[in-house]
Amino acid sequence: MLVKGLVLRSTGSWYDVRDSRDGHIWQCRLKGKFKALGLKVTNPIAVGDSVNFEIEDDVQNFGIIHEIMPRENYVVRQSVHKAAHSHLIAANVDQAILIVTLVFPRTSLGFIDRFLVAIESFRIPGILVFNKQDLLNDDMKEFQSELMELYEGLGYHCITTTALTDEGLEPFSELLKGKVSLLSGHSGVGKSTLVNAIAPDLAIKTQEVSTFANKGVHTTTFAEMFELEPGTFIIDSPGIKELGLADMKPEEISHYFPEMRDLLNQCRFNNCQHINEPGCMVKHAVTEGEIAMSRYESYLSMVGGGDNRK
Repeated sequence: MLVKGLVLRSTGSWYDVRDSRDGHIWQCRLKGKFKALGLKVTNPIAVGDSVNFEIEDDVQNFGIIHEIMPRENYVVRQSVHKAAHSHLIAANVDQAILIVTLVFPRTSLGFIDRFLVAIESFRIPGILVFNKQDLLNDDMKEFQSELMELYEGLGYHCITTTALTDEGLEPFSELLKGKVSLLSGHSGVGKSTLVNAIAPDLAIKTQEVSTFANKGVHTTTFAEMFELEPGTFIIDSPGIKELGLADMKPEEISHYFPEMRDLLNQCRFNNCQHINEPGCMVKHAVTEGEIAMSRYESYLSMVGGGDNRK
């Protein structure tokens, strides 16, 4: 008899699958070779997938996955080990939340924009959470306000948080309620600390920011789904640096900038790359201050293959 389940964790060839009947967690493997639904990926199943599985051994807690249900959406990153392949991070996600810190460690604007372009391409709503407010001086707070105004104007909801003082924890908790949220950000930005502050029973492992090169130390190896309360899930995702543009052609990238997408039919040439073509309405909008220079610079970096992953 096949049982419906939800994939909570992947550790390579084994998957933690939650039984839809009673919430029991089974250790499952795949039955034979799975086609990855037309995707060129290194792994056929992602955290968040709904599957049908068979109980193989109820004493040792083993099961066999027979079928993957159709996905509403999915998120991939570039494969670290296999060229021209992607790695599935998550499936059936309601929203993607990027935890941003302007200091210690610094999240670059290029990195924020790369994340948002990737999320646009997956057709998943993006949210920015500006964390570690206690570390910002007045100038940085003013800069942050300008950034939040910019991204809010593009349709991305923004909030501020400080786990140490409980600032913004209630709005952060409300953001997550009743949804499956992919939580991303550089190591050291405070993802785990924020989640532990609103759901201490989870006790997700945290890691201090290393002062060496001002970069955090990775604590998450595999994507993992946690249930905060019934119907509210977060997916903690590793490998965020490689998120996104794996299969995207340069001419497609402007489609995932909302402020550029509105102007695409107005350029003189329908294949305009918005770099040095005459009659380009995107470049005109940049000149007029209608498109932020930081966003345009991020676009140029992505189109030119520059590394915007820092």
